[in-house]
Amino acid sequence: MRIALAGATGTIGQAALRALRRRGHDVTCFIRPGSGGGEALAAAGAGLREVDVTQPGSFARDGFGGERYDAVMSCMASRTGAPKDAWAVDHRAHLDLLAAAQDAGAAHFVQLSAICVQKPLLAFQHAKLAFEAQLTASGMRYSIVRPTAFFKSLSGQIGRVRQGKPFLIFGTGELTACKPISDGDLAAFLANCLEDPTLWNRILPIGGPGDAITPRQQGERLFSLLGRPPLFRSAPVGLLDGIIAVLGLASAVAPPLVEKAELARIGRYYATESMLWLDPETNRYDAERTPSTGAETLFDYYQTVLAGDAAPDLGAHAVF
Repeated sequence: MRIALAGATGTIGQAALRALRRRGHDVTCFIRPGSGGGEALAAAGAGLREVDVTQPGSFARDGFGGERYDAVMSCMASRTGAPKDAWAVDHRAHLDLLAAAQDAGAAHFVQLSAICVQKPLLAFQHAKLAFEAQLTASGMRYSIVRPTAFFKSLSGQIGRVRQGKPFLIFGTGELTACKPISDGDLAAFLANCLEDPTLWNRILPIGGPGDAITPRQQGERLFSLLGRPPLFRSAPVGLLDGIIAVLGLASAVAPPLVEKAELARIGRYYATESMLWLDPETNRYDAERTPSTGAETLFDYYQTVLAGDAAPDLGAHAVF
């Protein structure tokens, strides 16, 4: 198939490109001007088009360019999750992409979303849900994929633990759990959505293999891999509540702090909410009913990083 891929410069997008190319698809990547990474995408066999995703009409004009495509896959997301960025990218840019895809004759739209939209308390979650609603009502065949935590987002403390510092947790470190999924396993699932009819016109929560794990278990395994006794430092969730309250008050007189307050709320959300399937009847997270795919575990990944692979650059998503 001829496929347009948005968000290809991110780690998931790059993995998605590799998965699509392995299956013989012809892939054109829509990348933001000045985003970098184009050389690697071209080396992987992709065509490249620069698209200013925040400019209406850019997808149609600079991306599709009047050409026909069979399907669209979007791994595009706001970089910070702050309200302005979230509504610009997670919602409006995706609406532009959907309209341009329909004009280009695409029959299928594969959307990478997030499992946390099940319990929307944050701006980026509402923006994602607003686009999901538009996509499902569009008449185009869709697959909306909601993964649990990524390996990248659970690797921010590898460096500090290596340096002999404690692993930071909130409360006991057992407030939350997740079933992390690797870039490669998620990319393979996204590619399957184009070929497997059982994955069409569905919202698809997905996690990686094995049991759900807590932050405390993540820290224990890191120390075990380093041959050291576990060392934790706990912070109360109330600390985040205090930061949010202060930033919320200060933002009334200093508008630039609005974004920082939202980032603090995002941090609190991930400190207190599990990345698992949420039972709508009980409003409880259910690890057993969270679907799994793939073969690579988070602890496999920890081993490769500790053995010498480059640690991930978390950029704007760094917490610790």
